[in-house]
Amino acid sequence: MVSRRAAALAAQPPAIAAAHFRAEADPYHPRLRPDGYVNLGTAENRLVWDLLAPRLTGPRPLTAADTHYAPLHGTDAFREQLARFLTGVCRTEVDPRHLVVVSGATGALDVIASVLCDPGEAIIVPAPYYGAFDVDLAGRSGARLLPVPLSAGGNFQVTASGIDHALTRARERGITVRAVALASPGNPVGHVHPPRVLREIAEVAGRHGVDVIADEIYASSVFGETPFVSFLDPEVRTAGTGRVHVVWGFAKDFGLPGFKIGVLCSPDPEVRAAARALAYFAATSTDTQALLRDVLADHAWVARFLAESRRRLALSHASSAELLSAAGIPFVPVGAGFSLWADLGAWLAAPTFAAEHDLWERLLERARVNVLPGQFFASPDPGWFRICYATDRAVVTEGISRIVRFLDASASASASTTTTTTTTTAGPCGEERAAVSRPVDATRYESIEG
Repeated sequence: MVSRRAAALAAQPPAIAAAHFRAEADPYHPRLRPDGYVNLGTAENRLVWDLLAPRLTGPRPLTAADTHYAPLHGTDAFREQLARFLTGVCRTEVDPRHLVVVSGATGALDVIASVLCDPGEAIIVPAPYYGAFDVDLAGRSGARLLPVPLSAGGNFQVTASGIDHALTRARERGITVRAVALASPGNPVGHVHPPRVLREIAEVAGRHGVDVIADEIYASSVFGETPFVSFLDPEVRTAGTGRVHVVWGFAKDFGLPGFKIGVLCSPDPEVRAAARALAYFAATSTDTQALLRDVLADHAWVARFLAESRRRLALSHASSAELLSAAGIPFVPVGAGFSLWADLGAWLAAPTFAAEHDLWERLLERARVNVLPGQFFASPDPGWFRICYATDRAVVTEGISRIVRFLDASASASASTTTTTTTTTAGPCGEERAAVSRPVDATRYESIEG
């Protein structure tokens, strides 16, 4: 017999992880496995291994200290290098004493939610949001997430007014809210939030007496014209509450998800003390810390690596966007991250999440492409899918081509069985859509693609 919480966690493994491992068990290869799965569902930067390999696989010094017990919240030397790096990213002095190193950003999110929330208390989250937030923030803390639906017509942009309204409504309903959490840059929609918006969110959180949890794991994966601004940036914090806790890690910006190194940065001494205690259960390898400490110490290499990574991400984004545009598939243009938020609503059999799930399963089973449906990200409307492009261009091209062929075949099959009467339903942007599958009229998506 296991505890109720253990049973609940085991019964609801993250759907993102399940889809990932299924696709990775039988991966596409143009020659060896042409019918294998194309994995466009996993947000990994697979464009940079050639840059990383010389730094990670060559000989390096190993001392006895790198094999011993060390402070469970991170070695002093590693946190000092992390602080120097994050100082540049956040454009403000980061104190190494404010950092708690744990096993991945997932661990950091779990820690901060457990520190801030008692079971049953709430965290406000703009939606769509990163699908694993459900487990990362609520799985062990016992907190619950309150989504703030974002509008497709508003380009899924986060607004402080929407968060303010959600906090007010929660208070009216007698719900205790402890924090607002969001990814910045966004995920699954890779918006780079301007400093004005971040400042307004900090002000709203301060007025309501709640903390801000900022998942900034894509901070150095911004390739568009709008530069990244951290919640720790003085331009934001001048308004601020002082109760902002930032999460970062090596998984995205450095293409090292398997290293499982996450960082929580908090200026609050009580929060840090509790987080350090919880780090006991999420400690990271001392040797891995030593390896990454030395990587960060080479400032010139880090600068070159991140610049080249951003260049490659920009090219992959542009290529993927071109393929989707040519196929008449609407998407939200973004300037950061590894994925595009694409609207396949016109190919749903009905404007429901059940129909979205059915389309996802058919893409996975028949087209053998792993892309993730919007329901996994708490999308307010059905039909949206996250398509990841941070991998080899030939793989992305194959995956999108399979999607297009499958949608075209589905549309043809649907058209052949359609009667002369066509009904219409409301689509995710409020426009009317024919219930039968058909290509989208892109002119009706100017607010999304403009």
